[in-house]
Amino acid sequence: MSQLKALLTSRRFEFAITALIILNAITLGLETVPEAVERFGGLLSLLDRTILGIFVLEVAARLAVWRLDFFRDPWRVFDFLVVGVALVPATGALSVLRALRILRVLRLISMVPSLKRVVGGLVGALPGMGSIMLLLTLVFYVFSVMATKLYGDSFPDWFGSIPASAYSLFQVMTLESWSMGIVRPVMEVHPMAWAFFIPFIACTTFTVLNLFIGIIVSAMQEEHEAEATADREAMASDQSAMLRELKAIRKELAALRAETGSRVN
Repeated sequence: MSQLKALLTSRRFEFAITALIILNAITLGLETVPEAVERFGGLLSLLDRTILGIFVLEVAARLAVWRLDFFRDPWRVFDFLVVGVALVPATGALSVLRALRILRVLRLISMVPSLKRVVGGLVGALPGMGSIMLLLTLVFYVFSVMATKLYGDSFPDWFGSIPASAYSLFQVMTLESWSMGIVRPVMEVHPMAWAFFIPFIACTTFTVLNLFIGIIVSAMQEEHEAEATADREAMASDQSAMLRELKAIRKELAALRAETGSRVN
């Protein structure tokens, strides 16, 4: 079992699994090309089943080695779920699950340390992002009610109801055809509409959304600092072990010298 654990944690094995994930991503992408399916459909299907079998064996081996500790690592659980989805029969009402096979490509996140750090930073930013989402929801609700009352009669398709207003304001927030597509037509009927839309853009696009970026950057910086601290602690532990070994060697040398000196005398 120790040999199997050494194999599963070795760099070569991780590189091999990473290569298989990339190969699987390519094969799944080629399955969407009719010409490729017509010429190499059998080979693509064989490769897909073979790679899935390897992934299943890998997950089973990790379960055998770590047992219940397997489920204490969120990345192992993530791999387990991604591989498990691919094993669900994609027939009948479950045929839509066939498209979820591409989720296996997400295993690349758990194999690449830099990607794990990025995802860890995003997960760490979720609590702060929740507060920002609540603030953004309140802003959207207030402006949606105002837009419905101000422009609902003139533009019922865009602002005839609160959901319609919220969707139109979302388009304005993303700055996708906001001026020529929505604001200028509204200003032709309501010349002072700019006094409504410009503050909305300032509150959402230039303020609230930048708060998202700030929280994510801060969370990633904390993730990097935590990793750097762990590395420093590991180095300090190694140095302490080396110092203890050196002291033990000095004591042994001193004892040997003392024993040699007593024999000479």
